[in-house]
Parts: sequence; C-alpha cells; structure tokens
Amino acid sequence: MADARFNLPTGWLIAAAVAAGIVAGGAFGVYVMGDPSGNNGPQAAATSADDAACAARQDLATVAGAAARGEVAAMLAASPPQSLKGLAFNAPDGRPMTMADLSGKTVLLNLWATWCAPCRHEMPALNQLQKEEGGADFEVVAINVDTGSDEKPRRFLEETQVDALGFYRDATMGVFNELKRRGLALGLPVTVLVDAEGCMIAHMNGPAEWASADARALIAAVR
Repeated sequence: MADARFNLPTGWLIAAAVAAGIVAGGAFGVYVMGDPSGNNGPQAAATSADDAACAARQDLATVAGAAARGEVAAMLAASPPQSLKGLAFNAPDGRPMTMADLSGKTVLLNLWATWCAPCRHEMPALNQLQKEEGGADFEVVAINVDTGSDEKPRRFLEETQVDALGFYRDATMGVFNELKRRGLALGLPVTVLVDAEGCMIAHMNGPAEWASADARALIAAVR
C-alpha cells in the first residue's frame, strides 16, 4: 500500500514541515516532492546477494545506532541494513558514477539543495567534518539536487567557502526519489551513513551539527 504522506499536495507538506519541524540542531527539515524518476536512468536495484550481505551487517548498524547521541541523536540504525551500491549521481568531474565506486570508504551521504534553508545552514559543518575526518577510509559525499545548471549551487559553495567537499550532483532528483521509495527520505536534508561495503547502516531526516564531537564519535565508531 502506498504511503499516504506522498500523495498529499506539496504545499501541505511544506506547511507541515514548518509547523512540526524535525528536531535536530534546532532547525526544520524542508519537505519536497520529486518526479518518479530521474534523467540519470533508474536507480539500480540491489541484487539479492547484495541485500543478504548487507543484512548480515546488522551488528555494525546497531553500533551506529548506539553511537548516535547528542547532536546526531536523530540518526537511526538501519534494520536491516540495505545495499545502496546502485545509487547513481554525477562525480565532481561531471561523469556518471554510483555508490559502488566509493567501495572501501565509509561514506556520510547527504542530499542538499540551495533552496533548502536547513541544508544551507549545515553545509559549512559538513565541510568541517570532511576537513577533520576525511581520508582514504571516510568521505562526506554531499550531493546537490538542484534542478537546472550547476551555476547556482557552485556559487553558493564559493560564497560560503565550502572548499573541502566534492561537488557531487544529481539534477534529476533520482537519488532522492530512490531513498523516498525505500522510506528513507521524507524531505531535505536527508543523510545516510554507508559502510565500506556499500551498505546503509544508519539514516536520518533533517539537519544536524556535523562539526561536533558527537558527529566525530559516530564516524569513529563505524569506520
């Protein structure tokens, strides 16, 4: 049965977000409705083997859930973990890629847009987390989902001096729609913690203070 939340008018969802909010970092999440598919093509479904391998990583998901405290307490352990290897978007050089290309790294995957106020607020903190923790085994992958050209999101990153994050892009809303289909994305921002095997082990909707000791402790617990 389809989730009734996604059949409501866009305006109603935005009003609900403003009225209720998502309690994380004292800011509100912004609800959006995307098209059913994106121009990057369908997001590849995980094979049964991928899903089975990820389900076997429940212990790591439990660790992530236990480590999600304070500023990142909204991060929920996946139950069960899911394979996200097929999520498709564009690399910083503009070439198509999938999450499978990031295998070997723990990834904090974040979806953001320039028109989403809470997203804009947390970008400098995500940038700081990447500066402090980024390396061969961890990366903050912040995917911009503005439609249209790259000009506006690039200008925003330059103006806010976000200089440590790669410019990952999905102008088709395909990644958001796939996470929504899985019941993981209610709006923006949405953040997913993915292990080195491409398995989602935790997820949250709404912003968080990523430049915090709590965020660093979460990453340290699972990398």
